[in-house]
Amino acid sequence: MPYWYYDKKELRNTPSIQDGIDFDTESRYRKEGARFIIDTGTKMDLGYNTIATGVVYFHRFYMFHSFRAFPRYVTACCCLFLAGKVEETPKKCKDIIRTARSLLTESKFMQFGEDPKVHTYLSNWQEEVMTLERILLQTIKFDLQIEHPYQYLLKYAKALQGDKVKLQKMVQMAWTFINDSLCTTLSLQWEPEILAVALMYLASKLSKFEVESWVGRKIHHLRWWDLFVEDITMDLLEDICHQVLDLYSKPKVTPPAVSPPLAASTIKPIPPPSLKRGPGLDQAVPAKMLKEEMADVKDEAKLPPELLVPPPHIMPPVGPPPGMPPTNVPPPNMYQHPPPNHHPYPPPLMGSGPAAPPFHFSHYVMPHQQPTLPGQAPYFKPPYYEK
Repeated sequence: MPYWYYDKKELRNTPSIQDGIDFDTESRYRKEGARFIIDTGTKMDLGYNTIATGVVYFHRFYMFHSFRAFPRYVTACCCLFLAGKVEETPKKCKDIIRTARSLLTESKFMQFGEDPKVHTYLSNWQEEVMTLERILLQTIKFDLQIEHPYQYLLKYAKALQGDKVKLQKMVQMAWTFINDSLCTTLSLQWEPEILAVALMYLASKLSKFEVESWVGRKIHHLRWWDLFVEDITMDLLEDICHQVLDLYSKPKVTPPAVSPPLAASTIKPIPPPSLKRGPGLDQAVPAKMLKEEMADVKDEAKLPPELLVPPPHIMPPVGPPPGMPPTNVPPPNMYQHPPPNHHPYPPPLMGSGPAAPPFHFSHYVMPHQQPTLPGQAPYFKPPYYEK
């Protein structure tokens, strides 16, 4: 079987970088493609395993091909189309294209090609995606079965002993971190077992969950993860944690007007990719403070009280801000409820007590990314404390 894990030196020498695309731009293209797969799969009511499989295909594909040669949104549709068949949740190619068209701007959707005739546009675009599917299969060497950290997260959490309420919160936070890690190249660096341990470690630090003991503990086990994966160093865990935290703490960078696959066209400049950030982006950055705590875990640095709760889900404003006249501006699309039969959260482990309110993991944002109306103060409400 092929080996799908790379070191950081190899990740900085991909075909895209050799083709003249800098590392930061390639990282942005990967993040945009992964987020597009998540949004499209969620809108089509696909499960998290199908979505995650499609994202892994996407990352592996661009370890062999350049973003200049294959437009990222066409590749993303192809990866989701193949993942649906592999995970036994198939969707028609034309339905994926219709959903993609509803999510993308006209300039971005031009990556699929021109629309020569109204009655034939779907067949032309379907042929584009299905032709690319054959290239994708050859690129990933027909290695279709993908394991994800979700199953290991649930398995490991069931072996831990401690405060049951905090344990459930830790699992839900780690589940969210796994979702967000799809926008990074962590799936190309480490096995899912290691990612599950690292993100559980991060979630336990942020939720203040203390592991009292664990099932199957032996004398030579110094830490709980020694039962599942041996020889994991603290440096490795912290490196993985920092890569996830960087998703929330990086400043907004204005991308080039036109992506490489469209450089030869005369399309209008593509606006910067929207990460659903608001005017308060450069003000409060709690993730940076959390990252500083992770840098020196041995000193057990204490966070301020407002950072002792799990990363909050930003709720829509109930009404106009104080002193502002009523407004009819509808809330952003990020507040849509998850579609039926879609479960971005893990099942409760203990079998009793209310589960934390679910939120749309594909639209998860950190506190410094909250959308606000003009003149409106940020509104925070941690989901774990709703009654």
